[in-house]
Amino acid sequence: MSEKINDETPFAITLKPLTSLENHTGAWRTLKPAYNFHEPPCSATCPAGERCRDWLFLAEDGGYEAAWRKIMEDNPFPAVMGRVCYHTCETACNRGQLDESVGINSVERFLGDEALEKGWASPVPAQPSGKKVLVVGAGPAGLSAAYHLTLLGHQVTVVDSAPEAGGMMRYGIPKYRLPRDILDKEIDRIVKLGVKLELSHEVQDLEAEMKAGGYDAVFLGVGAKLARRAYIPAGDSAHILDAVSVLRSMEGEEKPMLGRRVVVYGGGNTAVDVARTVKRLGAEPLMVYRRTRQKAPAHSFEIEEAIEEGVTMKWLSTIADAEGGEIRIEKMELDENGSPKPTGEFETITADSVVLALGQQTDLSFIEGLSEVKTKDGSIEVDDTLMTGKAGVFAGGDAIEGARNVTVAIGHGKKAARAINAWLRGEKYAEPYRGKPAEFSNLNTWYFSDAPKTVRPMLDMVRRQTTFEEVLKGLTEENALYEARRCMSCGNCFECDNCYGVCPDNVIEKLGPGRGYKIDYEFCKGCGICANECPCGAIDMKKEEI
Repeated sequence: MSEKINDETPFAITLKPLTSLENHTGAWRTLKPAYNFHEPPCSATCPAGERCRDWLFLAEDGGYEAAWRKIMEDNPFPAVMGRVCYHTCETACNRGQLDESVGINSVERFLGDEALEKGWASPVPAQPSGKKVLVVGAGPAGLSAAYHLTLLGHQVTVVDSAPEAGGMMRYGIPKYRLPRDILDKEIDRIVKLGVKLELSHEVQDLEAEMKAGGYDAVFLGVGAKLARRAYIPAGDSAHILDAVSVLRSMEGEEKPMLGRRVVVYGGGNTAVDVARTVKRLGAEPLMVYRRTRQKAPAHSFEIEEAIEEGVTMKWLSTIADAEGGEIRIEKMELDENGSPKPTGEFETITADSVVLALGQQTDLSFIEGLSEVKTKDGSIEVDDTLMTGKAGVFAGGDAIEGARNVTVAIGHGKKAARAINAWLRGEKYAEPYRGKPAEFSNLNTWYFSDAPKTVRPMLDMVRRQTTFEEVLKGLTEENALYEARRCMSCGNCFECDNCYGVCPDNVIEKLGPGRGYKIDYEFCKGCGICANECPCGAIDMKKEEI
């Protein structure tokens, strides 16, 4: 006979009467899922600090103005950057490990151009702080700093020795890469915020300038406009110029007198720019560089485009001397360490002029009266907030040590503006934490279909060789939308409902568009299916806290 069951009889399980919900099964787990923000490699590697994935997410649904405004939180030059940035974001893009990287740069250009065409207004500055800030240099670093400082409510005056604003964006980047009407419009948008611009104003004594204007802080965004020289034995008849002067002279009505055969000495992007400019002027350019093509500082696509246009390259070569319409070139060879060394073999070629493109340096003579501002190897020394040894004086762009390009300079301007704002308030600026890296291995790429990268159209070859029309063209709206949708939203939930659909316990609740999801941990068993099936790797499995 079986034992009679009564209220004292123990059960093998702990279910309470009426409902299984009384049994909180989530207490069994050792791991639990959590939605987290991860920093995608595109944003992490952007020198301007743009949150690329965030504005691509807005753009992929046609929210172009919202996407543009997201860019403008970090960078006031999207139309310029869509043309001249070397897009390290695309090199780092996780999608490049699946098929091809997302064309982030081309979408940024589309958004920048769309803003100019539609006349979208800049953000509204904060209430006036009563503080005055001097910015020395109207290049990318200085104008970026002025933009962000103005948005923070400070009164900004930008001074520059040149007759027009833009710095090396205007005087160092040829028109075939950056049309001047695009540059002018984006600068004008900054000025209309209330930035005071004083051009043809050379600062000779910074301390005196600060006192005369009653400034509370200063940002030094002076560019590297002085060409580095190299000793080349040359006769009186040798025509030797520097690349900075040649590119700068292209902004005037009278073009430089270079002759028919022009030798460009150097292997960087400036050398390529000069060679391509010379070709458009009707001359025959020859680039001479002492290392191999693989070791050239110029970006590979710039070299390739130059070769396509008819620029001749002579690698592992150096100029020995120049005399009366001829130069003598010495052949180099690589030693056991891969460094070039002379061979004693020479070649003589005819040349009407030689353009030296061996790098630039910054003229820092105007800070000599400030003993607290230290320099090293031609660069101003700064701390992690970009402040110099003198309190309230900050520096960035070409003026400090590091990579020298427009994107880096714009990033320095933004960082300095936020650091200056903190300093004026008696605080110290610290970069905000932007999350752990969103790694390719954490993505579930099965969910992403094959989608080849959009190839940007280029100007036909004849006009590339004979005019200064823009070489690289922009995307259509259809192509830009497609390209934005190729983004895999690395490390950031885009509410695809995948976790909601695969959860075996139905513990994931949808909170509504833009609000994400909520996990009911009372019943989540920590199986990890949601994390395994998340396309973008936005769910982490964490150890359960005891």
